[in-house]
Amino acid sequence: MAGRHEETVRKSGNRIAVVENKVHFSSHELEASLSTFAERGITEFTLQDEAILSHKGRLLHFLQVVSERAPDLFLTLPINAAVLDMDIAKAASNLYCSLEIPLEGTSKGGSFLFDKKFYSKRAAMLNTLGLVFGFSLTFAAVAGDSVKAFRDRLDFAVSLYPNHIDFPQLETDCTTPPKPSATFSTQDIRMTKETAFACETFYTAGRAVTWFLSVLAPLKMSPSRFFQDFAEWQNHNNCSVHSKWNPTEANHTEIEKMQLAFLKFKYDEKNKPQLFDVVSNIVRLNGALSRCYGEGEESRVELCYNPDELLSAGAMDVQSFFENSFIENSTVKVFMGADGVEYRYS
Repeated sequence: MAGRHEETVRKSGNRIAVVENKVHFSSHELEASLSTFAERGITEFTLQDEAILSHKGRLLHFLQVVSERAPDLFLTLPINAAVLDMDIAKAASNLYCSLEIPLEGTSKGGSFLFDKKFYSKRAAMLNTLGLVFGFSLTFAAVAGDSVKAFRDRLDFAVSLYPNHIDFPQLETDCTTPPKPSATFSTQDIRMTKETAFACETFYTAGRAVTWFLSVLAPLKMSPSRFFQDFAEWQNHNNCSVHSKWNPTEANHTEIEKMQLAFLKFKYDEKNKPQLFDVVSNIVRLNGALSRCYGEGEESRVELCYNPDELLSAGAMDVQSFFENSFIENSTVKVFMGADGVEYRYS
């Protein structure tokens, strides 16, 4: 039998596009240059012009020009959520693009506050339109921030199903490194860096958006606690933020093996080893679909549950799926068909 899986194809890739050449343009020459991008081998472009990004009318005009002159370009838009409305989202939905949204807050009364309702509405709009988007989070950068507040932001961010979550302060060329304060000690910063790196590894580089919350639910853990535990696992396995290992340079198959090893450990630890076969099937099938879309990799996956059911809404409840689904061994071939990623099983 054969099938396609649009949701995984849309949301599972890490940055999705292949970067062949990156070039920076000034504002006045950008529009005129768009029509030459394809012949010059430019496949990805990040818009950095604040004059365009911060002005709705200019941004809508720019998106229309991209649609007309460079429809195959992968466009990254680092955009403040305050500018993002339905008009911008609809225009972006007609393009091959990713929205990069800072999850920002303010200091008030010695505390760090951010508006969950505001971001929830924006994320719901983007998910409804099927847009790829990610959040960027900082820590110990604003007065009043704390480990607890950072974890709250991270848990909230994951709950909105972003395609990826980035932490600019992990970059070696970061211009605003985290600084110790009365509410964020040096030890806190070290631990938070480890947690952030674990999230970048497991969630972002691991392309886990389609299944992460479902797989996490039976463990009864918050995302931030899960990433903190994964950070400890990384420390013991020489692939933490303190090592020379870089998740953005690893192939996805390598990271998937790490994901499965850690998930098996956690399911055993939580006395739920019987659910791990379901988890493994979900992770491996989604991973194969992601690699086919992102890298064009054709693969075969051995499963013990029906792939159509594993990709259905029913698999979002791992415990219920385990209790109500029948064992059905199959070999699934994942390949790129005429209309996108397809799978066939027998």
